[in-house]
Amino acid sequence: MASLIEELITVLKQEEAVYRELLPVVEQKTQIIIRNDLTALQKITEQEQLAIEKVTALEHKRDEVIVNMGVVLSRDPRTLTLKKLISLLDRQPKEQKELTLLHDSLTKILKNLSDANLRNQSLIEQSLEMIEFNMNLIQSTRMSPGSGNYTRNAHETNAPVGRTGMFDARQ
Repeated sequence: MASLIEELITVLKQEEAVYRELLPVVEQKTQIIIRNDLTALQKITEQEQLAIEKVTALEHKRDEVIVNMGVVLSRDPRTLTLKKLISLLDRQPKEQKELTLLHDSLTKILKNLSDANLRNQSLIEQSLEMIEFNMNLIQSTRMSPGSGNYTRNAHETNAPVGRTGMFDARQ
């Protein structure tokens, strides 16, 4: 069991390191979204994807360790949360303390990541709404009756109305 606990601690430390590396990337992404820099956004999204792949592999490894711990403890691995494992380590205060610190650190980092991702999602949604508004405005002005051509007397002339569609199908 001791080796499984050490392995779990190692995996959790690796996950924590990846999340710590990801936090400034996600915060930088906020500034990129605000600047509307699509090239930089693509690059930073690729960085995020690489980090997600690392975390996914580590989560798979962590799940394997938890399953093995469940076998040793004769417990259902789905019920073995980190808090539950910490409470089971009364006879191993060093590992219990280390797992507690990792749990608290991961909780804080994941909260910060979640907040930053929600902020980025909101910014992207606002950007998309603005794009949709502008597209609708452009389309409505192109489809509006009248040409906007006026004579010297400020009366509208009967000049032909421009094409109403967004794209010229004749090209």
